[in-house]
Amino acid sequence: MAAKTELGSLTVQELLGKGKGEQVPEKYIHKVGAPNASSAQLMDIPVIDLGLLLTPSSITAPQLEKLRSALTTWGCFQVINHGMTPEFLDEVREMTKQFFALPVEEKQQYLRQVNDIQGYGNDMVFSEQQTLDWSDRLYLSVYPEEHRKLKFWAQDPKSFSETLHQYTMKLQVVTKTVLEAMARSLNLDVNCFRDLYGEQGKMDVRFNFYPPCSRPDVVLGVKPHADGTIITLLLQDKQVEGLQFLKDDQWFRAPIVPEALLINVGDQAEILSNGIFKSPVHRVVTNPDKERISLAAFCIPESDKDIEPFESLVNESTPGLYKKVKNYVGIYFEYYQQGKRPIEAAKI
Repeated sequence: MAAKTELGSLTVQELLGKGKGEQVPEKYIHKVGAPNASSAQLMDIPVIDLGLLLTPSSITAPQLEKLRSALTTWGCFQVINHGMTPEFLDEVREMTKQFFALPVEEKQQYLRQVNDIQGYGNDMVFSEQQTLDWSDRLYLSVYPEEHRKLKFWAQDPKSFSETLHQYTMKLQVVTKTVLEAMARSLNLDVNCFRDLYGEQGKMDVRFNFYPPCSRPDVVLGVKPHADGTIITLLLQDKQVEGLQFLKDDQWFRAPIVPEALLINVGDQAEILSNGIFKSPVHRVVTNPDKERISLAAFCIPESDKDIEPFESLVNESTPGLYKKVKNYVGIYFEYYQQGKRPIEAAKI
């Protein structure tokens, strides 16, 4: 596929600063499938104690069944007792708010370059027809450490680099524990997901900022999509809801559990599990009065690894549902911006 050159566009904060956001520009408005956010019910997803999944001796069949059930129905769960204190999570949230509160010209020094994902700004814009998301972000590769482009790591707040490094290392532990538990819940070799994520498995983070929007009825913070990851770990805003998941053609609101991380499986876990785990479609709605932040961490297998259903999950009665794919994330973003699901291309 030929590389596309993206089109430039202002960040939402710049729009608002120039007074252009009072009247929401046309390119942010969803003409079809308007959000209708207010009618969404609260979803009932399980809260799982990670401490009970840490060692073989502490793992019980009901815990694994709870995890499997969450990932086959909703595709996500909330995790507590993950090794990070509520105070530390608040520090991470506060640092996110402080970054987006910096003057525009100060944030400009971290602006991502054209056709590069890392840095500050908005997502890539590939076509005039693309409906834009009402959000600004700072996107950084955090693991392996040699992938870090430190010129994009904020100097202010001063604690940014150290706190983000600590958060990354703690998330690596959570990721490995969750991947092992996912394998156990399917009666697979405990290392099968872990080995595919690999020692050099990539973790990218995305700090999200959603300014208030005067048209929450027709504007979304993030358009509907599923993740191209193996799993995604999300730290939600402590006060303001916004994340919604699609199930049975209905949108449901994700509840806020301040001390929890919300973890969802991505398309690559759906492929590996031969469709047992469901990579959920989700979106972020806008709020007319309040700003909202979140921090997503994306766990992405090494790009040279073949991703296909595990052999032991494929037999005569349950044939393989997906083709072998490689570098799934490479095709992901272009599909996403067109509002399409890349996993459709992997289905047999």
